[in-house]
Amino acid sequence: MTSTLQPAPTSEAVKRPGRWLALSVLVLAVLLVAVDATVLGLATPYISEDLRPSGTQLLWIGDVYSFVIAGLLVSMGSLGDRVGRKRILLCGATAFGAISVLNAYATTPELMIFARALLGVAGATLMPATLALIRNLFHDPRERSLAVGIWGATASAGTAVGPIVGGFLLEHFWWGSVFLINLPVMVVLVLVGIRLLPESRNPRPGPWDLTSVVLSLVGMIGLVYAVKEAATHGFSWATLAVGLLGAAALAGFVRRQLTLPAPLLDMRLFRNRGFSGAVLADLLTILGLSGLVFFLSQYLQLVQGRPPFEAGLAELPAAVGAVAAGLVAGRAARRFSVRTVVSGGLAAVGLALAALTMLSEGTGYPLLGAALLVVGVGAGFSFTVTADVILAGVPKDQAGAASAVSETAYELGAALGIAVLGSIVTGAYRDFTAPAGTPAAAHESLGGAVEAAHALPSHTAAALLSSAREAFVHGLTLAAGVGAAVLLATAAAAWFMLRGQRLESRP
Repeated sequence: MTSTLQPAPTSEAVKRPGRWLALSVLVLAVLLVAVDATVLGLATPYISEDLRPSGTQLLWIGDVYSFVIAGLLVSMGSLGDRVGRKRILLCGATAFGAISVLNAYATTPELMIFARALLGVAGATLMPATLALIRNLFHDPRERSLAVGIWGATASAGTAVGPIVGGFLLEHFWWGSVFLINLPVMVVLVLVGIRLLPESRNPRPGPWDLTSVVLSLVGMIGLVYAVKEAATHGFSWATLAVGLLGAAALAGFVRRQLTLPAPLLDMRLFRNRGFSGAVLADLLTILGLSGLVFFLSQYLQLVQGRPPFEAGLAELPAAVGAVAAGLVAGRAARRFSVRTVVSGGLAAVGLALAALTMLSEGTGYPLLGAALLVVGVGAGFSFTVTADVILAGVPKDQAGAASAVSETAYELGAALGIAVLGSIVTGAYRDFTAPAGTPAAAHESLGGAVEAAHALPSHTAAALLSSAREAFVHGLTLAAGVGAAVLLATAAAAWFMLRGQRLESRP
């Protein structure tokens, strides 16, 4: 039977005055998170050179933010439903800016990992609150689709602004400056948000269950950590124990939500096939993309020798495609169907990743640029429509928790993608044949090899860099192939799970 997503009728005015100005504040928060996520990839070679992390520490620097944010998103989304989404957004933005300073001045790999974890705590407050506020600001379905499209387009624009601004800063300042760019955005967000954003919350929230918070955090971190360790070092009893602990905690979380009168997350939301299909599509899409994206900046800089600013510009087509697609995705889904737009977008991303399996050290930019443009367009269509499906399928009082589920899928996919696909790259890289006298650090990361080459005779350094770059590119193409397979399988699954789903046309 055909399913149509229709929320409960609302007695509020369909078109709230000042809603578009309020949206401009919300997209600043999205920009804050998106810029932070993208500049890290560009800064990674400089962090490697300065802090000298091991290969495992480098992966932790990349994914600990996602580990923590994935574990806390549902809890923070539910907290926003209870204490007020505006309040938690502004508090989170202030904390995000302050902790960015700690990231900028980290002096050891351990301190950097700790700072990224704290940033995850602050970041967990931002994304669910922005989507939940959109759900409460825009009651007209077509306006909400456009607002979600602008929200997603801003996130994509952040992926373009981040590398370009970050590249400029890296060429003129030290790597910590890429984190300090969060500060002016945070200041504007807080000062303007205090005046423009309306407060909203669940009028009957119930208590915030701390036991559920702990179970969610332990479960998500334990499960993702186990996957990461198994992918990197193989299975061990310790890894298995951590994975089982995480699975048990998540099972306890689900069981507890089903018995609480006011749960952090209403598990009945997953009975909606459209909701479940949209969440699964987001998780698997990011899983297939994130590991590759994390290493792409290193490919552009350390393999092809592009300066940071040029490397940032080289990644621009993906953001341009995502912005353009995000702004028209809602209209396309109403004209053709939800599953056509989502599945078509995911299939396009999968085919673009398949094309990247042909990368080599000397690959020209036309192939890379075209593939990135297709990735952006496909992802823009898919993510915008799935976000709209998730928001439209829940009562507005639960918008924070539902938005958090969407963002949890995104962050969990990012963590798993960096862990699994990143481990494929790292595993393929570590086994390269190095000339005699090569330091062990050269096998930890490509950045380590570039640094080690500076201290070697010219002929030895050239041989080292040639072998290291060849091994890195081999790992990158393997990761692209795995990502392509994941995206194409996700496109097929979305075609069946989103069958009959439609976006609303009337309030």
